[in-house]
Amino acid sequence: MTTDTRSGAGTGDGGSGDRHAAGAPGPAAHLAAFHALHHAPGHPLLLPNAWDSASALALADAGHPAIGTTSLGVAAAHGHPDGQGGSEARDATLALARRLAGRLRCPYTVDIEGGYGGVPGQVAALAAELADCGAAGINLEDGLPGGGGLQDPTRQAELIRAVKERAPGLFVNARIDTHWLVDTPPPLSETLARAETYVAAGADGIFVPGVTADAELTVLVDGIAAPLNVLFAPGRHTVRHLADLGVRRVSTGSLLFRTALGAACAAADAFRASGARPAGAGVAAPASANGPGGGPGDGLGGAPTYDFGAAPAYGEVQRLTGGGAGGTGGDGGAG
Repeated sequence: MTTDTRSGAGTGDGGSGDRHAAGAPGPAAHLAAFHALHHAPGHPLLLPNAWDSASALALADAGHPAIGTTSLGVAAAHGHPDGQGGSEARDATLALARRLAGRLRCPYTVDIEGGYGGVPGQVAALAAELADCGAAGINLEDGLPGGGGLQDPTRQAELIRAVKERAPGLFVNARIDTHWLVDTPPPLSETLARAETYVAAGADGIFVPGVTADAELTVLVDGIAAPLNVLFAPGRHTVRHLADLGVRRVSTGSLLFRTALGAACAAADAFRASGARPAGAGVAAPASANGPGGGPGDGLGGAPTYDFGAAPAYGEVQRLTGGGAGGTGGDGGAG
């Protein structure tokens, strides 16, 4: 687990917080830009969520105006479950923020779950340290660790107030878990009441994951005096329609991390299947110069195929992480 957050020991993502992206704006510019991205009617902030240095650098390099982190992705990448509020997840989250310090051309915001079980002063100190790393915002949820229900809104407001006192420029996205991982959500009036309490305490935005119905989203947009953030639901949402409803921020949450896991397993399955032969078949040469499983149609005997050519080249990943463009080229890399 992460112990040396400066050196990178145990974190699984290389790099140093001392590197800075050439020409990257300073923290103050990132703060101002991040706030402004929430106040463009008809143009919600589309926020992809990263789980390590490489994914954050790749998303920023792809031109996204801002990125977030995913608590599930960060925790799972270090072998821990999400939402438990443990010190391991806190350490991994802070270590990632330190590694991103000065390395991104766009603002980034950090998911700190519920503050990792800390008292207001501890949560505020964590937020201040993240701000020192260059983070432009945080997500702070009111769901209790381990699925233990919801935080008392008055206490949650104390956490928000403490954070804003220590790091007033930080964009605090207050997550309300009334509709998240529950079978029967309470009336929207409870969500609106919590939102009002959190905005009064200083929250800059309100995040209500789990709400997908147009009618409910409209009620939230109209009833909350802050930008509304929703979690993108594939097959149920389109960005254009969410924009028309007045949503100001759309997050991917853990979707990209889970997609990456699925893609890795699919590629591994295609690689394994490319070596399988029907009973009695002879050894066949690969169907392309890419080698076994090197691209569509490379599987033998109808085995699953995968477009390995869609993966970033070794040198591209080296470039993103500051290692130059050397290496073995586009063959997957020896590393």
